[in-house]
Amino acid sequence: MIAEARMHNEALVQLGAVIVLGIGAQWLAWRLNLPAILLLLLAGLDAGPGAERLGIGRLIDPNALLGETLGPVISLSVAVILFEGGLSLRLADLRASGRVIGSLVTIGAALTWAIGAVSARLLLGLSWPLAILLGAMLVVTGPTVIGPLLRHVRPSGGIGPILMWEGIVIDPIGAVLAVLVFEVISSAGGPGVGLSVLAWGALSTAVIGSAIGLAGARGLIWVLGRFWVPDYLHNPVALMVVVASFVASNLLREESGLLTVTVMGLILANQRSVSIRHIAEFKESLTVLLVSVLFVVLAARLSPEQIAAAGPGSVLFTLALILLARPMAVLASTIGSGLGWPERLFLMSMAPRGIVAAAVASVFALRLREEEMAGADLLVPAAFTAIIGTVIVYGLASGPVARRLGLTGGRLGYLIAGANPIGLAIARALREEQIPVLLVDTRTDRLDSADHDGIPTLHGSILSPFLHERIDPGRIGRLLALTPNEEVNSLAALHFAGLFGRDRVYQLTPEPHGSARSPSNPDTGPEPDVSSSLSTQLDAAGSPEAGRSVALELHGRVLFGPGMTYKHLESLLYAGATVERLCLAPDSDTDAQADPSAQPVAASVADAKASSIASPTPPSSGTEAEADQQRAADREGDPDTEDVPPHDPLAAFRARYGPEAVPLLLVEDDGDVVPVTAASLADARTPRAIIGLAPPSWRREAASNEGARGQEAGN
Repeated sequence: MIAEARMHNEALVQLGAVIVLGIGAQWLAWRLNLPAILLLLLAGLDAGPGAERLGIGRLIDPNALLGETLGPVISLSVAVILFEGGLSLRLADLRASGRVIGSLVTIGAALTWAIGAVSARLLLGLSWPLAILLGAMLVVTGPTVIGPLLRHVRPSGGIGPILMWEGIVIDPIGAVLAVLVFEVISSAGGPGVGLSVLAWGALSTAVIGSAIGLAGARGLIWVLGRFWVPDYLHNPVALMVVVASFVASNLLREESGLLTVTVMGLILANQRSVSIRHIAEFKESLTVLLVSVLFVVLAARLSPEQIAAAGPGSVLFTLALILLARPMAVLASTIGSGLGWPERLFLMSMAPRGIVAAAVASVFALRLREEEMAGADLLVPAAFTAIIGTVIVYGLASGPVARRLGLTGGRLGYLIAGANPIGLAIARALREEQIPVLLVDTRTDRLDSADHDGIPTLHGSILSPFLHERIDPGRIGRLLALTPNEEVNSLAALHFAGLFGRDRVYQLTPEPHGSARSPSNPDTGPEPDVSSSLSTQLDAAGSPEAGRSVALELHGRVLFGPGMTYKHLESLLYAGATVERLCLAPDSDTDAQADPSAQPVAASVADAKASSIASPTPPSSGTEAEADQQRAADREGDPDTEDVPPHDPLAAFRARYGPEAVPLLLVEDDGDVVPVTAASLADARTPRAIIGLAPPSWRREAASNEGARGQEAGN
């Protein structure tokens, strides 16, 4: 009993350590802006061979923990990961890039395989059969690494979809190729037999995998479309179908299940019969957990001897993959494609290996050891060296390379829902700060005003399912929902939370219950308490008295504070309020693009609706610096600002423009612009500048103060 209890506790500790280390590494990588796979591998190495080398025993021993079930657990996990990857594929991307994608997963894969095999033979000293097998294993890249890197780099144009398609489609191809090569190695026949094994294996895998994937996807669509499954069972049933299809396909043809689940995901993602948004979100969360667990477990399986075997030859082999195989594959795959050299060079700088390479290498190394094949112990060290090396190189170099090639959009832009006076005013202010903007509205007359000012527009509904295809992820990555309709704003926030992240979707403060939404009706709701801090107002927004008509969990991040509703902001603009920019750090180089505060970014709503307002011509940099210095001097001499804390931009803006002023945007040190929310104001850093609505009364007061100063100077 005591021994059983001890074994139970040891297993419990190891399982807990896998999850804690995996998720902890993911979070730490996000905080440090590093590739997650790198920290996951380091965590597994430390908990496994690292702890053993220190003499304290393995904190995680996957072989003892899972035993014979380790292989099946890895296979099922990879299947779920590839299914989730298939759910992210859009057939519309093939219209512009289908030829390049097809070439990369065929011609490019063949070149990578050949160069990898030759490099493994020459640099690692492997026999030709093992060298060819290792080359086949490392043909894959993988969405688990490509996806996070693309979200970090945000390349513009169609280069992102090309890399995602390649990474997802090449995984089952590489895995099947490795299986076929292993079968050829294990067979006793000559070259003719080997070629026939390859041909028959490829054909049978394609037929079985595609057929079962199509059947599984259509069956799931049919069942969900007839409401035979309750909502709370959608995700479990979808997971059940994925696992069942994968197992059935693998029983008929080894590793064809990876193609099956990829085809299933692709079909589900591109059908219009049933909504799979909730399934995709569940699978994405599950994939994060599985990737975290798998990398920790696979790295912890390594022995100190295997790590020691990864000598200079493994490093040179990895460099051959990066500097020779990838460039040659991209060059051969993009001949006559129309891609420019910047796009080609970026494709050359992005081919990290991921979970499939690690899993396949681990499985086949075990099989080869069982067959007592010489050199089998070198496969796993070489594969993991390639994984770690490619992740480090591509993870650190992809961002600078994209910026150098002009393929990254720089500062993250805004998708603005509503070309109304508020949306137009904020769009103009963002454009003045050199922030990309895309304005969406269903009314062409409103979009005409934006077009007149040179603001990019898109005619249509913010809830259109085709809008995602029109957004360049390299430039646009945040949402401002500024329509008068709270339900539309909330649905837009929910719609784009999956694309941008919930921390980057914002919407206006909801109207109180019972208040009319029409701008022509009087504002019967309570006036905002502009004297209280915005953080206090936002805390109050969560109370039942806040008057939400939409559940809190369906909201985006609240803009500007409770009471700062569409009607209130519009009423300020109708009364003659202007958008002003208050510089809080006049010595900043990033403020060289700013307008002086005496010149408004946008004029009154009446002018804006008449489409006669153009963005003011930016003055020269010398004039801007003088204006910033004059503004700072005015603030120093203004008695209303003497007691304003320097770290409170909200108070500084209202001290400058009056208690009714509404701060809207904060200009940060790096030139980025973020909306005013409780979180942005809680940041201890003082922004460079603050942009907001200033009531018309401040100009009269400023003119009166200027007259009084002139009179004092005359006396």
